[in-house]
Amino acid sequence: MKKIAVLMAALLPMVAAAEEYADDYNTYDNYYDEYEYIDNTASVTTPEKRDNYIGIRIHKNERIAFKYDIHSGGNSNVREDNFGFGAVIGNRLSDHVKIEFETSYVGGDQTKRGVNYDFDVWANMLNVYLFNEYAGAIAPYAGLGIGFANIWGDISMPKMSDSVFDLSYSAMIGVNFALNDRVDLNLGLKYQYYGEVEHKLNGDEYAITDVDATEFYFGAAYKFGL
Repeated sequence: MKKIAVLMAALLPMVAAAEEYADDYNTYDNYYDEYEYIDNTASVTTPEKRDNYIGIRIHKNERIAFKYDIHSGGNSNVREDNFGFGAVIGNRLSDHVKIEFETSYVGGDQTKRGVNYDFDVWANMLNVYLFNEYAGAIAPYAGLGIGFANIWGDISMPKMSDSVFDLSYSAMIGVNFALNDRVDLNLGLKYQYYGEVEHKLNGDEYAITDVDATEFYFGAAYKFGL
């Protein structure tokens, strides 16, 4: 019942605006005077479609995890709460599907048991979302992403510095809020597996580190048409 009430409250101004527009249209549509016929049909302008958007996102990582596993035995899980940032460009393919390209950066630097772990991650993802819009302004959604991530990892003991370009995937849920016909705000929760980096010592693989994260994110987007 609350959803129905909210929806009706949102629709009432739209109905009033539509009736006002109809009255104005009928007043100036066609009229005759004593000497001639004047056609003053009001032209109806189709609103510009703004299915494209660009935006920025701030990520709050809740325990980005670097699972460091030494082949000869022993492992260490480095977890850190920090922030990342990214940018997106996308398109609404239909009333319920949109697709976007996202590029983002996140990192982690922590010392555990006397060993310093320093990681930087740059991910480039192709995301697809299913959404449903309510009252023309609120759109909950769920999405999946796949792409590639560059991971740079430095370990202080033994001294190793390695990087990898690996497959990455993600899953998201959230809500999009349309402030007006140009600007959207976005809140969401995402899990992302960034990939696995191999650490080599004297030319041989010594250890591997899996990198994944659970993130809250906030973003803003500017919509435009082509």
